[in-house]
Amino acid sequence: MNETPLIISTRDDVDWICLNRPEVSNALNGALTDSLYNYFNELRNNKSVRVVVLQAKGRNFCAGLDLKAKDFEISERTVSETWSVQRRIGDIFRAMRRCPQPIVCLLQGAAVGGGFSLALASDIRIAAESSRMSAAYIKIGLSGADMGSSYFLPRLVGVSIASELLLTGKFINANKSLKCGLVSEVVNEENLESAAQKLCTELLQATRMGLNLTKEALNFGIDAPSLEAAMAQEDRHQVMLSMSKDAIEGISSFNEKRSPKYQDK
Repeated sequence: MNETPLIISTRDDVDWICLNRPEVSNALNGALTDSLYNYFNELRNNKSVRVVVLQAKGRNFCAGLDLKAKDFEISERTVSETWSVQRRIGDIFRAMRRCPQPIVCLLQGAAVGGGFSLALASDIRIAAESSRMSAAYIKIGLSGADMGSSYFLPRLVGVSIASELLLTGKFINANKSLKCGLVSEVVNEENLESAAQKLCTELLQATRMGLNLTKEALNFGIDAPSLEAAMAQEDRHQVMLSMSKDAIEGISSFNEKRSPKYQDK
């Protein structure tokens, strides 16, 4: 078994984090769950990382909860203990949405249950042709809605497709995922990293605060009570950023037809 459940490497202000339990299709055990939560939670105050790429080793992205793991074994567990486990896993997805950095998820093979939610909680998803995703919970006698799936899916693909996926537990393949907007691109599996690198290069053209506040605006806007509320937040962000040195540099570089040299000031 691999000793390090989550591998983290940094390249040019981008953290590449890799699920590292390929022998069990990267199923979530206690160690991997805690590693993911701790990583995303600590990102909230990490100004050195501007973008995160989430990927996985092996044939499959993530098979969901490791039902054979001792720390998640469900027999003879009290309601209180079950609740603690539920919240422990769910905290990963809350932390992913709270961290200001955009998260790019690279998908290959199966992403099931909690693995599906890792993809859903990301900001941008790029899928290999082998990718297939399923909520799956309803297949084992539970509600089809779990780990944020009832929140994320309808907002990404609409109520009809979300209902079909959650009520049946069926898989959605890469082509259908692209057609319904669940992923933004489908590539050959060997091209996943290069597609992510190309996207990261584009994202890094923006300022750190520009990326952070755009994610914040999207998080707010998807649940905004009105157009006025969404635009009020946009106005605050734009006025604040327009007074920064980076905004002055951005306008100057545009007028001078050169690449900007941002200083995050």
